[in-house]
Amino acid sequence: RLVWHAGRTWRGRVAGLVLAGAIAAVGIWQPVDPAELQWPALALLLLATLLGAPIFTALGGAALIFLVGWGEPPASVPLNHYRLTTDPTLPAIPLFTLAGYFLAEGGAARRLVRVFQTLFGGVRGGPAVATVMLCAFFTSFTGASGVTILALGGLLMPVLVAAGYSERTALGLLTAAGSLGLLFPPCLPPILYSIVASSSTDSPVTMEQMFQGGFVPGVLLMAMIGWWGVRQAPKVKRSGRRLDWAAARGALWEAKWELLIPVVALTALFGGFATPVEAAAITALYAFFVEVVIYRDLRLWRDVPRVMTECGLLVGGVLLILGVALGFTYFLIDAQVPDAAVAWVTAHIHSKLLFLLAVNLLLIVVGCLMDIFSAIVVVVPLLVPLGVAYGIDPVHLGIIFLANLELGYLTPPVGMNLFLSSYRFNKPIPEVVRASFPMLLVMLGGVLLITYVPFLTTALPHWLAR
Repeated sequence: RLVWHAGRTWRGRVAGLVLAGAIAAVGIWQPVDPAELQWPALALLLLATLLGAPIFTALGGAALIFLVGWGEPPASVPLNHYRLTTDPTLPAIPLFTLAGYFLAEGGAARRLVRVFQTLFGGVRGGPAVATVMLCAFFTSFTGASGVTILALGGLLMPVLVAAGYSERTALGLLTAAGSLGLLFPPCLPPILYSIVASSSTDSPVTMEQMFQGGFVPGVLLMAMIGWWGVRQAPKVKRSGRRLDWAAARGALWEAKWELLIPVVALTALFGGFATPVEAAAITALYAFFVEVVIYRDLRLWRDVPRVMTECGLLVGGVLLILGVALGFTYFLIDAQVPDAAVAWVTAHIHSKLLFLLAVNLLLIVVGCLMDIFSAIVVVVPLLVPLGVAYGIDPVHLGIIFLANLELGYLTPPVGMNLFLSSYRFNKPIPEVVRASFPMLLVMLGGVLLITYVPFLTTALPHWLAR
């Protein structure tokens, strides 16, 4: 199986097998100090990554190479992977994501589009506001996986164009709105951040703190994108009633069970009635019951296994990356890399405001080169000790991190939403980038506000903790 996946052709597979055999032969017949092979092995690993090797092989391979080179047991990587499985909040990740997949694969998109269209479609900019709210709703439940654009793009693009928006404006709005909702519960990245950050510092950051701290900044980003959408709306004089109350009541009644899903999730999560894992299980069970039993959009034996398989592929990939990255984090801590980074940065940057600016610039570059899940497991262990050294609230630092990585969904060369929009709407990548650029600037302004006005992040958690 390893040989088969070593390349797309037999030539590549044979070359990979021969190379692996040659390396093994050298190690057996010509023993050398492992430290001497460290940099050649890293160069080979980098080449494999550039040729398309999965990110988990790069992280895990780098961890093994560094540990062996430093004389540490390579078993530290699987041991740290096992330690991940003992985290009590870990089961919440697949369960919350499964709830989102049930919504995305069922008929929720069609019903919710009708709700927001009847409520906001009669006012100038209403379709843009509906797009922002609906995309944020879906993204929060689908784990920032890009499902939002695929599930809603075909429904919302005709609505925006029919409302008078140009195709380019509608394309940019949908591409940007697909990343909104990342800071809201029960989205996957804040949960991952809390797990990784808690393993990197003596002051744990809980899932509840991350979601509480992200609520106001998330609303701010939604409001700014919505404001831009309203400003871009065509100035067409509308006649007749602004709101069809009968149609609105009908749409609300039809989607009533799906509109209650956030209430169920938030009540279970923050109401003290259940642990985070129990809240995730309740939310997933509720979404299953709504889509399979009430609306019957999903068939029990035909659709549910497929949906669970797709969800498992996403979550399994994320957890595989996270597990091997914890081994890489173990090496960084053992080699005192975070301590060295803190010493160097504090010696050269004396202003907290300047440090925050440097963090934003760094994270924008990271967002251009890495997806959000890889960035969390690689960068957070280095960033959290720096934040502690500058006295930055750990929840505030986490929201800054995630808000910057939201920009990464719109930044080339690896902005996921750019590729998904290109695929969904059959547009070339440069056209999608140009259409999304104004929203990128708007979101950048929001990120700077979140960075330099910590009250936006810390007020709600402190108020709820009283």
